[in-house]
Formats: sequence, structure tokens, C-alpha cells
Amino acid sequence: PGRCAYFVQRKKRFCKMIPAPGKRFCGEHGQHEKENDRKRIPCPLDPKHTVYEDQLQKHLKKCNSREKPKPVYFVQDINAGLRDVAEIPEKHVTLSSLSKEELENLIVKLKNASNGLELPLKEQILSHQALQEALNDPKNGESAFKHLKQQASILGNMEKLHLLGPGRCFVEFGAGRGKLSHWVDVALQNVENVQFLLVERSTTRFKVDGKHKRKDSIFERLQVDIQHLCLKKVPILEKKKLPVVGIGKHLCGAATDLALRCLVESYTAFCDGENEEPVPKRSRTDKTEEAFNNSADNESNKDDRKAVAGIVIALCCHHKCDWTHYVGREFFKSVGLGPVEFNYFQRMSSWATCGMKETRTKASTDDKSEDETNDTEEHKQTFSKAESGSDSLQGMLTVEERKEIGSLCKLLIDHGRIEYLQQRGYKAALQYYTESAVSLENVLLTAVPSPSLIPEPTI
Repeated sequence: PGRCAYFVQRKKRFCKMIPAPGKRFCGEHGQHEKENDRKRIPCPLDPKHTVYEDQLQKHLKKCNSREKPKPVYFVQDINAGLRDVAEIPEKHVTLSSLSKEELENLIVKLKNASNGLELPLKEQILSHQALQEALNDPKNGESAFKHLKQQASILGNMEKLHLLGPGRCFVEFGAGRGKLSHWVDVALQNVENVQFLLVERSTTRFKVDGKHKRKDSIFERLQVDIQHLCLKKVPILEKKKLPVVGIGKHLCGAATDLALRCLVESYTAFCDGENEEPVPKRSRTDKTEEAFNNSADNESNKDDRKAVAGIVIALCCHHKCDWTHYVGREFFKSVGLGPVEFNYFQRMSSWATCGMKETRTKASTDDKSEDETNDTEEHKQTFSKAESGSDSLQGMLTVEERKEIGSLCKLLIDHGRIEYLQQRGYKAALQYYTESAVSLENVLLTAVPSPSLIPEPTI
């Protein structure tokens, strides 16, 4: 009594909505009442709900499924990179379909291009006192402990680079729940004039940034894809103009390249007009890419690079990299490689973890903390596919050989990123920041401006 009389077959119960006085059905199910002549139709924006036909136009203006206005910092494809159709292979040939000769030729190209690159990388496994209490807390399980060790090492590396200080804006890319920013905030609890921007394209449950009550640190979320983020237009950065420190823990595949472009290019040199299209420099040809490195351009961009005080990103998922967004294309071309080889190498990079079986992956991901749930589902599926795709190659290569080749592929892709940063006046490096037993994705990319370009903190 007093509830809608419509029986919902899917839920095996009556609708719980309260109808208008004198009516038997709610507005959603009113079409089932004979005396109601008004017709309800599926909403064109979201057919999961219905609307009265004569109120459609009014409903479209307030429907929750309508396209929301873009934020001021949204600039379409500002960090996407060059999309030269001629450079992109028309079709991708699977690794399992390669002949033995083709695979051997690829491996020769990989090893020739990797000559002179440092492997293995140097270890720089550090810690930070801000996490000591949490690391010593027996209530934390094994999974939480592994995440804490990684976060502690990232903060330790940031401290070594003198990036933990006052007058900075920390931008966490792929923030998820915002745990990395949380620990940076804890480490800076007695420091003034600190801001945090947490960039995440999807909605996230159980966020930790909303729980920060300190008046001298500001947390703000930017729900936008990194591909379209123009940091220069974020109001809080426009107002205070603090040096930016880009951070990220396991920034997946192409997201790393998008973040580097966002910091090194679009934040420091572009987006001067609110409605302007990305300026021609966004789509550089080979000639303009070379011209960028000449002395005149480096002089003119010297002040711009001061805007980024440093970059500290834990790399992840090289098999999800994309030639279109990749920042190291010029490096690949300089060693005689192109999009076809890149397409193979980014998929072969998953061989670095080919000893990880599906059961082990499931066991290691099922107990992960909530902030990693979405990522681990993607990683688990990708690893399983990568392993099954390489089953046909087991007769050609041993597990150890595949691991070595996969590590070379990762190193080559990452070295292209290092060269990209070095050409733009940054001192960049790669290091192992944690043990492989803690995380198989254990490489940290760090970059700071050349000594003469390091910005002074703004107090």
C-alpha cells in the first residue's frame, strides 16, 4: 500500500517508488495505467530510463546523462602527439604468426639498438621516515606492505632530488585513490604553500584526498584524460604559478608519454589562448623536431622549463604503449627503427614477466588494496593474453630468453623517453626503485631541470 503497483520482473518484486496522490503507478511506470494518456519513451541520452514524450526537451536539459561542459583546462588532444597516418602500420601482425626467421631478425634489431644501453639498471631502493610507522604496523597485510614499500622508495627518491619542499604543486597522474599524494602530504606536514592536483579520468571510490583537513595544503581533483589536460589553464596554477612536480605510481603504458608531453610541452610552452586549437608545434615534423634542439630554441624555452621542478614516475605496462603518443619516436628512428618494430617490441615487453603464470597473477591481485582494483584487472587480463600469445614461441625461445628480450624491449622504450627529456634540458635517469619480489614493474623514471634551470621555491 502506498507504493507503485508495477511488478518488476527482473527483481521479482513490486516497484518501491511512491506514486502521486490518486495514482497506482509511479511516473516511470505510469504508461501501464489506463487513465494516463501521456506516453513515456526511452531517453535518447540513456535508454535505461524513460521520460514523458511531451517533456522530452525539458528533460534533455537536466538529464544526468547529458554531455557536461568541458572544464577550462580541457584542450582536445593537446598531449596526443603527432598522428601521421603514413607512420602507422595498417594492420598488426601477431607475434605467434611470425616465422622463426622474422622473429630472429627482430631480436637482432633489438639487440643492435640496445648496444651501449645500461642493463641492468642501478638500484636505488630508498625509504622515507613518513612511512616508517605504517611499514612497522603489523595490521597491514602483505599486499599493503608492498605498496607502502614502493611509496616509501618513491618519496625517498624525491627527497634525494630535493623535490620535497615548500612552494610546489604536486601533480599526481593516474592518481586513483590518491595514496601517493597522501604520503607526500604526510612528508610535508610542517611545510607551507603546498598544493596537490590529482589527475584521474574515471570516478574513484574511497578517495583519501577528501580526508585531508590541513589548511596549508590544498587537494584538488581533475577528472580528465591526460591526453586533453592543459595544466597551464588549471585555475589554481594560473593564480599561484608554483613550480610543478609530476609524480605517478605505475602510470600505465601510453599514459606516461601523455604525462611527459603534458609537463614538458603543453605546460611550459602552449595553451596561451582559451579557445585556441593546439598550435602547430604540437604536430612536429622531423624538421621541426630537429629545430627544437638548436641553441636559439633552447634559449627561448629556458624560462619555460623552470615551470617543472621535477618528474618522478614509476613506469608500468609497456605493452600498452602507442606509437602515436610515444615521445621517443626520434630516438627509435635514429637507431633505424620505426612504428612496425615498435609495435612488436611493445608487445614483446610483456615477456619480461612471462614467468608469471595466471594462477600466480590471480593470487597476487585478489588481495590488492581498493585503489589498485581496476588496474589489476587490466594487468591480469593482459598478462594472461601475453603469455598465451607466446605459447607458440616456446619451442623457439626459453623462458629466460624471453625474459631477457622483454627486459631489453622495456629498456629501449624507456631510453627513448630519457632522450626526449634530455633533449629538452632535463637531467633524466632510470633506476630500480624496489625489488622485483615487491613489484615486477620496478623501474622509476626521474628527471630534474639542468642545474642552471632548477626553479627557486615560491614561499
